Amino acid sequence: MSYWAKIENNVVVNVLVGDDSFPDRGESFIKALGGMWLETVTDKSLRKNYASIGYTYDSTRDAFIPPKPFESWVLNEDTCQWTPPTPRPTDGKIYEWDEPTKAWVEQKV
Repeated sequence: MSYWAKIENNVVVNVLVGDDSFPDRGESFIKALGGMWLETVTDKSLRKNYASIGYTYDSTRDAFIPPKPFESWVLNEDTCQWTPPTPRPTDGKIYEWDEPTKAWVEQKV
């Protein structure tokens, strides 16, 4: 299958699946819909990330970038993913980011 993201004002507004049984993997159908459509792939080998509604398309980076989750997080230029100012603990416990303190807070389950 092929996957196509519709871009309006640099924002992904729709993602459709193309049919690989067609010689062009559905590309002619996507073009017939009009507007700007870009291919996206689930393994992130194209355009850094799989597109989802609400993601931004950055044409300079040729990348789909997810919405920024917190103001303090910064964009990793290699992956085009947002990263926290401090890494998440890896001790097997469940943590949630607390933006006011800019720290990971352990969640009690």
